[in-house]
Amino acid sequence: MKNNLNHLKSIGLLFITVLFFNCKSEKKEAKSTGENAEELVVSKDAKWSERMALSEIHRFPDPTLLDFQTESRWSYTNGLVLQAIERVYEQTGDQKLYDYVYDYANRMIEDDGTIVTYKLSNYNLDMIKSGDAIFWLQEKNPEPRFKMAMDTLHKQLGGQPTTSEGGYWHKKRYPYQMWLDGLFMAEPFHAKYALKYLKDDEVNKVLDHIVLQFDLIEKHSRDPETGLYYHGWDESREQRWADKETGLSQHFWSRGMGWYGMAMVDILDVLPENHPGRERIIQYLKQYAEAIVQYQDEGGTWWQVLDLPDRKGNYLEATGSCMFTYVLAKGANKGYISSDYLVNAKKGFDGILEQFVTVENNGVINLNKCCGVAGLGGDPYRDGSFDYYVNEIIRSNDPKGTGPFMFAALELDR
Repeated sequence: MKNNLNHLKSIGLLFITVLFFNCKSEKKEAKSTGENAEELVVSKDAKWSERMALSEIHRFPDPTLLDFQTESRWSYTNGLVLQAIERVYEQTGDQKLYDYVYDYANRMIEDDGTIVTYKLSNYNLDMIKSGDAIFWLQEKNPEPRFKMAMDTLHKQLGGQPTTSEGGYWHKKRYPYQMWLDGLFMAEPFHAKYALKYLKDDEVNKVLDHIVLQFDLIEKHSRDPETGLYYHGWDESREQRWADKETGLSQHFWSRGMGWYGMAMVDILDVLPENHPGRERIIQYLKQYAEAIVQYQDEGGTWWQVLDLPDRKGNYLEATGSCMFTYVLAKGANKGYISSDYLVNAKKGFDGILEQFVTVENNGVINLNKCCGVAGLGGDPYRDGSFDYYVNEIIRSNDPKGTGPFMFAALELDR
């Protein structure tokens, strides 16, 4: 009896020991799993446009600090990303997206309509771009201060210095210069503002002046041989970057042409069907599309300097690739260009995903190989040479890429 009792005690002790170590092992495994598993910030099942919108909000919780800023500022890069997030909001209805756009306007526009950090006397076309976000918010939930801020931007364009033919200087400190960038920055907002808030005679004057900007780019900046567009044109021929005979800069820069293409497809959303300039811009867009697909790399993306893929130092670049993909997709979807261009757009987006996009463990997505900045003139002086374009900073998640990435993803419903 005593032996049986000792035997039972031994079995019980063994059972308790096994149970103890099993529990300890399970706890250790659970703890280990918890340490390795990162909390999901962005769903990997969402569409690419929504994933990028939420990734941008995660990277820059304060929308006034978009573009890696340390202090709040009114800038075109904020407006570009916010306009893309607006469009994602229209698709998803996610209140977080609306609140993010509103937060920018709320922080940057004071009760009397003053725009924080903005200076009208600079006459900088880039500063008009964030007006698109304010216009959208005003359509959703009107506030007097938003209308006053837009009035200020309209006033700037009314006094913007021009070339002898009426082409806007890109900035007051860049006299007699038209850059491809400027049309995207200013014209879609100005058309929306005019149609909404101005009287008929004023509307027609503004719309005619908007179309004139496209006519002048076609006249001065388009290369008839390649169909590509030079980044800048200096009417005065005084800039070191400008050809002394033509006034043109030296190269076909990917993002420069991307800005112009986006300007065309976006202005056509607004320009009335009966405006005589509308068909001209559609024709410009057709020529543009025909040209850029000739320079699309076999992998689907585009080179930093478009026509020199084999030159040492050139690289496949993300921001221009996203812009071209958006232009081709939207142009085809709207019927401005042949639906055949959707093949090029889809190939472009596939190339972007394969070559430029990475996904972190928490679901946040990154857009890599973005040209951080490029311009002409200024201090230090930017000479527009090949070496200049390929040696500017390359970084990830530049807003000039993330915004157009969302545009393209939306158009392709990816």
